Amino acid sequence: MTAPAAPRLEVSGISKSFGQTRVLRDADLVVQPGQLHALVGQNGSGKSTLVKILTGYHVPDPGGEIRVDGSALRLPVRWAEARTAGIAVVHQDLGLLDELTVAENIGVGGVERTRIMRRIDRGRECQAAADALAALNLRINPVVPVGALSAAQRAGVAIARAMRDLVPGSGLIILDESTRTLDRHELRDFHAMLRRIMDAGTAVLMVSHNLEEVLSVADRVSVLRDGRVVGGGLPTAQLTEKSVAKLMLGKDVDGVTSAARARRTEPAIQVTGLCGPGAARLDIGIGAGEVVGLTGLPGSGYERLPYLIAGAQPARAGRLAAGQHTVDLARGGVAACIRAGVVLVPERRDRDGLAMSLSVRDNISLPTLRTHGRRHWVGRRWQHEQTGRAIAALGIRPNAPTRLISELSGGNQQKVLLAKWMSVGPRLLILHEPTQAVDVGARADILNAVRRAADTGVAVLLVSAEAADLVAVCDRILIYHGPDRLADIRADEPEVVLDAVYGTRTAV
Repeated sequence: MTAPAAPRLEVSGISKSFGQTRVLRDADLVVQPGQLHALVGQNGSGKSTLVKILTGYHVPDPGGEIRVDGSALRLPVRWAEARTAGIAVVHQDLGLLDELTVAENIGVGGVERTRIMRRIDRGRECQAAADALAALNLRINPVVPVGALSAAQRAGVAIARAMRDLVPGSGLIILDESTRTLDRHELRDFHAMLRRIMDAGTAVLMVSHNLEEVLSVADRVSVLRDGRVVGGGLPTAQLTEKSVAKLMLGKDVDGVTSAARARRTEPAIQVTGLCGPGAARLDIGIGAGEVVGLTGLPGSGYERLPYLIAGAQPARAGRLAAGQHTVDLARGGVAACIRAGVVLVPERRDRDGLAMSLSVRDNISLPTLRTHGRRHWVGRRWQHEQTGRAIAALGIRPNAPTRLISELSGGNQQKVLLAKWMSVGPRLLILHEPTQAVDVGARADILNAVRRAADTGVAVLLVSAEAADLVAVCDRILIYHGPDRLADIRADEPEVVLDAVYGTRTAV
């Protein structure tokens, strides 16, 4: 009789402390061969800490054990040993270099070299990349720069690199929020690729905030809350989004506060004749206190509109009128738009929105320094009061104004970014994917804050691919059907929005 196979990954009693703060407590996790096991939890629950211990970035507290295929790894984990044991990781940003070719990206860390001179053997490198792509049924030219690929192709290249040194049918791939940039069709193809990999015996540990995706593709799910595993290896067939969210939060999920739909009024913000990347003489009007959504097919061009309207990307033509202010969007920039009361919460908070090496207080205070301070003197009292109000209003955790942004979870970073631009008292608040890669609790906090801002008379443009977010807070939704056409709909169900975007129902 054949003995049962050892778990692909077995984590037992792993803990991690930073000073007096214990962020991971006796965590256990078991992933079987050929299984897709999801790891979920709020931001700050310990997910990222556990992944960083598995990959050797963090040193765990004494005690505990990590086994791969029944063999113990030395602790702290040495990445070379973990890689040899069969652990591979695909990070949130995929870790790809746009200026390098597909073959060069796949070969990073293990390039093919000539035998005598030890120079990079480009022919063998391309062949190795082609073999790795073929094993995943991916038709991608190895000599094309990665920057020219679609989001789905980039994700495929990252998977091919992760599997480059794995023995077929073995190993564990860790996906750390790796699918967040894929649209629904790309996700379908990506999941099919994962299933082929798992059918051969390779296991997948998926870290994700997307509960819909988790429950549709994962075999089992483990839930972390406050550093503890509160649900280990639960069969997803027996779960719902609501039940998983309750485990994550320790209570029923607070919903987004709904409000009566704003009646259409004369626009407080009027954009006319907008031309530029993704726009060809578009007109957009938003009333005071109105929340208007904007969405479309991923990659179609609607994602560029918030940056044109906020002056972050120069337009070829177009004017923005806000109160007594008028901005020529072809000549004005971010500063002119801010003076007119137009602010943008960008999609990439780490790159475009926050100073990661500064504190919560410094980030929130930054846009209003000139209005409160004097030359050679800024003052701290007003900053402390302003930050305290923002922390209380948005539930920013920890309640520590001097904590560095880089030390916060993604959801709390997003709350700080929203507070930063709300501090200027905007006329128009533009948000691009404000709930991307945040947990269900932070999502509700952010969307409720958006609704409260609208209740004070702020006009809001919410640009998102998340139909549930749009339905939750928007008074109406603009569907992008090309650079010169926007359909205007009202929707109470996400399916109505998706139908309008993907063309299965005529928008009215």
